[in-house]
Amino acid sequence: QMQLVESGGGLVQTGGSLRLSCAASGGTLSTKTVGWFRQAPGREREFVGLISHRGDITRYIDSVEGRFTISRDNTKNAAFLAMNSLRPEDSAVYYCAATGSGWSPNRHAYDTWGQGTQVTVSS
Repeated sequence: QMQLVESGGGLVQTGGSLRLSCAASGGTLSTKTVGWFRQAPGREREFVGLISHRGDITRYIDSVEGRFTISRDNTKNAAFLAMNSLRPEDSAVYYCAATGSGWSPNRHAYDTWGQGTQVTVSS
């Protein structure tokens, strides 16, 4: 069974950048759409963006469009979330997830999840 592990989170000032990684083991990520989600305290888990299995299609929510970039390296069984111009409202635990079912923003479509990595943006 495939497992996902996120890394790269941390504390950054407003306007700063972070790059999150999502490493897969025990399975092949290259056949899966990878989604990134985030969850702030007291809020529901929110879709951030996704990348298709070939990496040719990406989707983002409006609030991160132009600031966040999702990429993947199927030779390394990994995906990435580059975050620039970070804002305090971006603070959350960030999760990567995988699905073999198309390009859905619905978290219930994803059957494999990482444990999350904390991103905190100070004002």
